Amino acid sequence: MNTSLLLQQILNGLAIGSVYAIFALGYTLVFSILRVINFAHGAVFTIGAYATYLLTGSAVNPSGVLAGLFGTLFGKPALPLSLPFVVALVVGAVLAGLAGMLVERIAFRPLRARGADPLLALVSSLGVSIAIVNIIQYLFGAEIYSFPDNLFGSLPRAVNFGGAGRAVPVRTVQIIMFAVSMVIVVLLTLLINRTTIGKALRAVAEDETTASLLGINTDRLILLTFFLSGFLGGIAGTLIGLSVSISGPYFGIAFGLKGLAVIVLGGLGDIPGAVVGGLAIGLAEAFVPAQYVAYKDAVAFALLFVVLLARPQGLLGRATVQKV
Repeated sequence: MNTSLLLQQILNGLAIGSVYAIFALGYTLVFSILRVINFAHGAVFTIGAYATYLLTGSAVNPSGVLAGLFGTLFGKPALPLSLPFVVALVVGAVLAGLAGMLVERIAFRPLRARGADPLLALVSSLGVSIAIVNIIQYLFGAEIYSFPDNLFGSLPRAVNFGGAGRAVPVRTVQIIMFAVSMVIVVLLTLLINRTTIGKALRAVAEDETTASLLGINTDRLILLTFFLSGFLGGIAGTLIGLSVSISGPYFGIAFGLKGLAVIVLGGLGDIPGAVVGGLAIGLAEAFVPAQYVAYKDAVAFALLFVVLLARPQGLLGRATVQKV
C-alpha cells in the first residue's frame, strides 16, 4: 500500500470512527446512569436521520403515508421549508433527543418506579425500538433516501490532502463528519467535567440513592440523560445517512449493534473508552480490502472478540472489584 492510499484510508477511518464514537456515547450515558443498555437507541438514531432529511426540504417517497399528507397540505410531498444543513442537523438532533425522552417515559420510568429488574427495562426498550421502526416505515416507506447533492452549496465534493504530485482526495462529507463529531465530543466532555449538571450526572452515575439523599433530582437528570443520548444518536444518524444514504427504517439497527461493540470494546460506561473504541473500529473497517468489503461489518465484532480475550474490561475500562 503506497503512502497516499494509506493516508487516505486513515482519514476515512477517522471520519467514520468519530461518528461511531458519538453514537456509542449515547449508549454510554444511559448505561453509566441506569446500568442497562437502551436498545431503542438505534431507532432514535434513525429518527434523527429522517427528521434532518425532511427539514432540508427533501421529498418523501410516495409509498409513505407522509407523502400523501404533505401533498394534501402543501401541494408537494415535502415540507414547505428548506433549512440550511447545520440548522436542520441541530433541529433534527433535538427532535431525536425528545424521542429519547419519550422512550425513557414509556420503556424505563414505569419499570424503575416499580423496582423491576433492569433486564425487563432492556426488553421493554427493545419492544419500543421495534414499534418506532414500524412507525417510521409506515410514514416514510421502506425505500432508500439520499440527501440532496447541493446540500453544502459551493463546497468542493472532495479535498486533496496530498502535496504536489501526490493526490490524497477525501470527500468533503467525511471531513464534515469528523469535524462535527469532534466538536460534539469536546462539548460533551466540557458539559460532564466543567458544569454543575455534569457533576450531578456523575454523582447519579456513582450512586443514585446517595445523590437523591443529597438533594439531586435524579428523575430529572435521568430524563436529561436520555435527551442527551437521543441528541447524540440523532446527529450520528444524520452524519451516517449523509455519507451512505438512509437505507430504510431498519438502518439504525445495524449501526446500533456496532455501537454496542464500540462501548464494550472501549469499556462499558467509560466516555473516553467510547471515543477510542469508535475510532479503533472505524480505522479497522477502513483497511478492509475492497474485494472483502461485504464482510466489513464483521470487522467490528472480530476486533471486539480479540480485545476481550486479552482485556475483558475493554480498552479503557476498569476491572470490577467484588467485595466479599
